[in-house]
Amino acid sequence: MVNARTVRRLVSALALVAASAALPLRTAEALEIQRVVSPGGIEAWLVEDHKVPVIAVEFSFAGGASADPADKSGLANLTSDLLDEGAGDLDSQAYAKRLQDDASSVLFQVGPDTLYGGLRTLSEHQDSAWELMALALARPRFDADAVERVRAAVISEIRQSDSDPSKVARKAFYAQIFAGHPYSRDELGSVDSVSRLTADDLRGYVAANFCRDRLLVSVTGDIAPSALAPALDRLFGALPTSCPPLVVAETEPQHSGETLVMRRPMTQSILLLGEPGVKRADPDWFPAYVMNYVLGGGGFSSRLTEEVREKRGLTYGVYSYLYPYDRAALIIVNGSTKNAKAGEALALIKSEWARMAAGGITEKELADAKTYLTGSFPLQFSSSSATARLVLQVRRDNLGIDYLNRRNGLIEAVTLADVARVAKRLLDPAKFTTLVLGQPEGVATTP
Repeated sequence: MVNARTVRRLVSALALVAASAALPLRTAEALEIQRVVSPGGIEAWLVEDHKVPVIAVEFSFAGGASADPADKSGLANLTSDLLDEGAGDLDSQAYAKRLQDDASSVLFQVGPDTLYGGLRTLSEHQDSAWELMALALARPRFDADAVERVRAAVISEIRQSDSDPSKVARKAFYAQIFAGHPYSRDELGSVDSVSRLTADDLRGYVAANFCRDRLLVSVTGDIAPSALAPALDRLFGALPTSCPPLVVAETEPQHSGETLVMRRPMTQSILLLGEPGVKRADPDWFPAYVMNYVLGGGGFSSRLTEEVREKRGLTYGVYSYLYPYDRAALIIVNGSTKNAKAGEALALIKSEWARMAAGGITEKELADAKTYLTGSFPLQFSSSSATARLVLQVRRDNLGIDYLNRRNGLIEAVTLADVARVAKRLLDPAKFTTLVLGQPEGVATTP
């Protein structure tokens, strides 16, 4: 069910959607990113584009859900959900009306390592948009009625996720492989922890995490550098210069080689397998990226889909993913199968893992992967907001301001030997941490 809050956000964004629809696809080679620094020293990366009268601002604060205290899981998420529920002298309804009248939208969301924010506005309303976003960051209200309403929505979401087998499996998997680390906790928190959070907790999260030394900003659209520079101070200048240091330890997946079966009355079994991967700054990232596309990241073009689904009909879908967190890295396989075929499917996945580790990929697989990964890249520049998000991720990953122009060349430079070396380094079916949810046959929890 779509709640009123979601409807309000959608309505306020309709004008932006209409204005953005005509944006042409870009090519990375034609993308110019300018570094803009405000009079107060706030830096943003700007992709200037005056084709349509839209401005998109994306920003992030380091920390995210991993910065939640152990007894207050879900704090970052609840805080983010309340930032647009009134700020300064505007209560929730007044704040929402200002956004709607200006055809602007703000959005906040939380990841494991980051709290993200986004602002979209028509150029003619930019002054009002700067004011509204600045209020949300520096003077959020956290009124009692808004806190209770949003808290109830989050608790409802948690309860729904606790009845969704895929989400139950994911939560259990992360609790197993990252036991004792903040990554083991669900970003939404638990019913108990979210029920106990107070408005003072929310204010404390903002004070401890919304600082300029944790801030990264990217902007795309109808604004010149000379206009953006002072706007950055209007948006973020009221934030404290620095926050206490983040203290989140590095970690690696635990329980290597172990299997956990969670018995549930289901007709299918959900499969999750994982082992250490590569971080984004690792020199082997691009060979691993190409390898993963061939192995399980390329959908119907991947080996796992071909062997597990197409040839044997064991699943509707099976995929592999690279997850480069700030303090850990994973490569994960996710799929589902009939209970009676769970043991067979797991054995086949591990067999494909071992085959890739032993032999790498073929020349044709390498060529096809490069064609897709470079040819599909322009689709990521489909709107001002999408471009700003991509530029922000480049900043977060510390890849360099010219990275988007170099990215396809880095993929083209990957060789068969590179992929073979990285496959041997990363892929070891004996080290899989495996979780199966359902009533699987031929699979048992490790003694």
